[in-house]
Amino acid sequence: MTEAEIREIVINSLKQIAPDMAPEKLHPDDNIREKLEIDSFDALRLLVELDEKFGMETPEEDYGKIRTMRGLVNYILQAPRK
Repeated sequence: MTEAEIREIVINSLKQIAPDMAPEKLHPDDNIREKLEIDSFDALRLLVELDEKFGMETPEEDYGKIRTMRGLVNYILQAPRK
């Protein structure tokens, strides 16, 4: 899967969680939570949904590593699959 494909899946997931925002306008180094004004509960919902879509499991200690779109895409690219 390419970075562009992963980004598209992430954007679609973000649109479900933050429908009033414009996640497609996120720049690679924008902080996702700050830019889209989503709370920690919605951020967790995003990670759970992405875990399901990509067949991975994000450990709680990795949550802090995933702040930007670039960081999230890179994390998904490198994450072991179930």
